[in-house]
Amino acid sequence: MTRETTIQGAFLRFYTHAHTKHDGMLLSQWLLELAKRHKLGGGSVFRAIAGFGRHGVLHQEAFFELADDLPVKVEFLLRDSEADTLLELVRQAGVELVYAREPALLGVLGKE
Repeated sequence: MTRETTIQGAFLRFYTHAHTKHDGMLLSQWLLELAKRHKLGGGSVFRAIAGFGRHGVLHQEAFFELADDLPVKVEFLLRDSEADTLLELVRQAGVELVYAREPALLGVLGKE
């Protein structure tokens, strides 16, 4: 017999650059460690091949080497309360960071 459980939650994404640091570590790693330390859902980091942000500077990959500090997306699937907590922890740390939050139906498929 198979089972499926779902909950209403949040899809939370943070946008930064690959070399941005906070407290001596890469900001993407710091975000993952922060969420893990507070037992908040799960997260992943994705590096872009090109992009530009609010300052209009284009960052892109060059042939065979990284030409610049590429954009990075750190995303989490969280319960709404966990998303609230993570956002508050980032605010308290004083990190300047662009984010997007969307409602999400979170599900797990599997066998009993």
